[in-house]
Amino acid sequence: MPGYDDDLRLAHVLADAVERVTTSRFRAEDLRVEAKPDLTLVSDADRDAEELIRGQLKRTRPRDAVIGEEFAPTGSGPRQWVVDPIDGTHNFVRGVPVWATLIALVDDGHPVLGLVAAPALGRRWWAALGSGAWAGRSLTSARQIHVSQVARLDDASISCSSWTSWAAVDRERQVLDLARSCWRERAYGDFWSYMLLAEGAVDIAAEPELGLHDMAALVPVVTEAGGRFTSLAGVDGPYGGNAVATNGLLHDEVLRRIGTG
Repeated sequence: MPGYDDDLRLAHVLADAVERVTTSRFRAEDLRVEAKPDLTLVSDADRDAEELIRGQLKRTRPRDAVIGEEFAPTGSGPRQWVVDPIDGTHNFVRGVPVWATLIALVDDGHPVLGLVAAPALGRRWWAALGSGAWAGRSLTSARQIHVSQVARLDDASISCSSWTSWAAVDRERQVLDLARSCWRERAYGDFWSYMLLAEGAVDIAAEPELGLHDMAALVPVVTEAGGRFTSLAGVDGPYGGNAVATNGLLHDEVLRRIGTG
């Protein structure tokens, strides 16, 4: 098994640099916001943050490819850095502190490293293949995290993004029925649902429409914490265009209720 310690340290360095950009623009009165062709929002902070990450990766990992949300992919080869400069842009532009920078390393098609940095919340979560999942403010201030041991839906807490978004994949009724079967339902949204799951505070998280840049960094954190991350069709990993994450114990039942496989 290859080691990814150096790459993980680099991911934290990248997050440190990006944090200076994103926090300086958070709640800035002159923040520039545009609508992209898909009607999602992008700010000058999104673009500046991704350009910064790309520039540092070009210097430190020139042989690696880079895939980001805001600009075209660069490079080729088995190692790919997948970046979402601000996951939760809609929160960011409205002054809601639930947003994060997502940095992942995919090696030969497998997400092997993920870092989620949420500076407005004062938290980071990270994992590398075989090294466990961790949360804290930095590498030197961290605790290992684990998913819950909840094994029954009626004891489970579920977070499913916005309920109306499930109509797009014809799963609105199924998801509402699943939520009614759970002890508690909330819509924490974006990266936060999955990090709460990795910490054991949430037991089920799912979203109907996501891109690779939305998911690649989440997968190692969830799986190294002991959970499972698949598409609605039940395929492991971040390539299905949607996500179901659980503590593992509940996964088969959740897929049976809302899956498309």
